[in-house]
Amino acid sequence: MPERTLLADAPDGAALLRNEPVQARSTARLATLLDAAAAVVDEVGYERLTTAMVAERAGASIGTVYRYFPDRVVVLQGLSARYLQQFGERAVAIANDPRYKTWQDAVSAIIDAVASDFRREPGFRSLRFGDVLDLGQAPGSRSGVSTIAGQIAAALTARFDLSIDDLQHRLDVALTIVDALFSRAFAEKRSGDSRFLSEGKALALDYLAR
Repeated sequence: MPERTLLADAPDGAALLRNEPVQARSTARLATLLDAAAAVVDEVGYERLTTAMVAERAGASIGTVYRYFPDRVVVLQGLSARYLQQFGERAVAIANDPRYKTWQDAVSAIIDAVASDFRREPGFRSLRFGDVLDLGQAPGSRSGVSTIAGQIAAALTARFDLSIDDLQHRLDVALTIVDALFSRAFAEKRSGDSRFLSEGKALALDYLAR
């Protein structure tokens, strides 16, 4: 059975699976299963998700689900890994976007992208980057937020020639603030409570400005 840790660099959580997809059809089937899992999590929360629910939503047999996912935990890990991969790519693209003239502008846009995923990505508000899954991290492993912070720090440093000590750690702290307050914002209102959203962004940017 695969090790139960969040493998951030595994596309769509493939390294967590019983059978890693090697053909286009298998990859599409995996994506369909993860889409189904995301829809279920969006409706009932990750705590209540079962492999049977995933199979039903995907229109697949339970055997098909177990072909890729040994249990519900690996479904959730795979879904979290997909969120992590997709957002990491998006954040790096924003950091390198010439429309943002300063690194502060880029970080502000990245924070806006977090709010956007809370709104539009099914299941994201429940799982985010997988840090809510209390499975016990392996020694030396990084959280999902830390992984994203590292990717953003590398992109910003390369583009803006930054020499800020502990930039990754500072971004980790800022994103943790955002994650906590944005989670509260979307717990209060499905569309996100603007007060928590604005305060979360302001606190994170003020912290980085110091």
